[in-house]
Amino acid sequence: MAQTRRLSVWQMTTQIISLKLLLCFLLLQVFAVYGTEARTIDNNKTICKPGVILPVWLPQEDISLGDKIARAIVYFSALAFIFLGVSIIADRFMSAIEVITSKEKEITIKKPNGEMVTVNVRIWNETVSNLTLMALGSSAPEILLSIIEICGRGFEAGDLGPGTIVGSAAFNLFVIIAICIYCIPNGELRRLKHLRVFFVTASFSVLAYLWLLAILKLFSPGVIELWEAIVTLLMFPVTVIWAYIADKRIFFYRFLRKKYTAERVVRRGSNLQNAMEMGENEMHENHLNHGMDGVEFKGKRYKDLDGDVSDIKDLEDSRKETIRLLRELRQKHPDADLATLEQMANYESLNNQQKSRAFYRIQATRKMCGAGNILKKTLEKKRASVAEVNIEVLQDDSITRVCFDPFNYTVMENVGNFTITVARLGGDMNSTVYVDYKSEDGTANAGSDFHYAEGTLIFKPGETHKEIPLSIIDDDIFEEDEHFFVRLNNIRVGGPDGMFQSNCNDQQAQIVEPLLATITILDDDHAGIFHFEDKLTKIPESSGEAQFKVVRSSGARGMVRVPYKTVGATAKGNGIDFVDVDGELEFENDETW
Repeated sequence: MAQTRRLSVWQMTTQIISLKLLLCFLLLQVFAVYGTEARTIDNNKTICKPGVILPVWLPQEDISLGDKIARAIVYFSALAFIFLGVSIIADRFMSAIEVITSKEKEITIKKPNGEMVTVNVRIWNETVSNLTLMALGSSAPEILLSIIEICGRGFEAGDLGPGTIVGSAAFNLFVIIAICIYCIPNGELRRLKHLRVFFVTASFSVLAYLWLLAILKLFSPGVIELWEAIVTLLMFPVTVIWAYIADKRIFFYRFLRKKYTAERVVRRGSNLQNAMEMGENEMHENHLNHGMDGVEFKGKRYKDLDGDVSDIKDLEDSRKETIRLLRELRQKHPDADLATLEQMANYESLNNQQKSRAFYRIQATRKMCGAGNILKKTLEKKRASVAEVNIEVLQDDSITRVCFDPFNYTVMENVGNFTITVARLGGDMNSTVYVDYKSEDGTANAGSDFHYAEGTLIFKPGETHKEIPLSIIDDDIFEEDEHFFVRLNNIRVGGPDGMFQSNCNDQQAQIVEPLLATITILDDDHAGIFHFEDKLTKIPESSGEAQFKVVRSSGARGMVRVPYKTVGATAKGNGIDFVDVDGELEFENDETW
């Protein structure tokens, strides 16, 4: 039965931003045509002054209806062209902001089981970037419109400038929040990721309205003085600082009693699978004098531990999400090959990632201009070879770099033996390079899901690629799709004859990203997907009986019973056009039809 579905959050957000761009266009239209001021002659006629961009088309009096329509078409076409140019410039500006705020750095953190993991984290704090660069970029049209009008009127407020900024803020506060709440699908929920930050920003937003009311009605009615402007400007960094404090929970635990703080730490530490094997005897009372920031477990402060656990969780969640997408796509497209499934999963994963405000703004603008989908273009860039990317960023050709190429592999459980590739880039090709590798457990375990692998790759002079042999253990047990890793480490450099020499420095070679390969094992022991062999079958009315073949694909493990029944459409059941039939088909193990 068909169900009514609401628009997705992504679609609604894009439409909201498109609506805001349209509103800005209408304001620009009014501003450009009618200028900053109009003089009323009588109740029926208004004489407009020239606009900042477009002049007034003379004469303005005693013109026919056709003349008015022709002028409206010319003005509208000119403004549409100007708006298109402004949107392209704003698109470049927002793209630059997105590049700046999306910069990442690599950090090495320690998992609860002692394993060292390298993850990418953003340099810019998400809260700070949203309140500064993102807000500046998305509100640039309103800010520029207000500045142009204020400067053009001799620093006297007009009808558009202040109203545009206040109206935009009110639009964000009421309309956008209402639509975001409405567009959540039935039966689902959404949570605020940083509730503390939301309270801070919401409080300062309301305070901004009250402060604007106070300076215009109480302190200096109708006039904004210099000190009021300075105080208003200083409120912005105060807002950002308080939001950052709420995000990082700085000073938060100072207000809690030491006993409660210590109990909270021990309890949370035990929930981390006793990762640090910590106890109350390892907590130092002198550190508690400074709140949670000073609590240390084996020399590591809790604040840093909390961040590391969050980074590890995000990394594992990303991998689980990719496996979940692969599983769902296999069910929807049982005949697709692994390369196609992986490509589709990458696109879906990229589509489901959290987007910044700049992304939605850029996407809305480019759709209006017919510039295409950002996600597909981004995915095409990511498909480029890792070796080519590394070659482009090589700054010192004297250093040999070793990495996986590619670093993501997807194999079936019955694949048996296969290989993954390690590439050697740049440097002295006449030297011999040694690099160790070993497999690491993920959700797949060595000995039960794959054979443990460890060894040393030897790149002889002139060799640029080496392969690591791996083996998957096939069984008849149904399992979820799993993954494991292979890591490169301990690189060494030898001479052309392979012997280590005193003048050969290990700094001549480096292991670069990606140094960790992920292998996803797709289980082939599924019960299967059941469907008719032919989607459409035509039978003569005189045939009496008809049989339809049901096929079992994408797995045939175990005995399965599939219920069936006839449903009337244009032909009616109950003995009118056909006799109603229902029952069960029983498929034995390895039975495919």
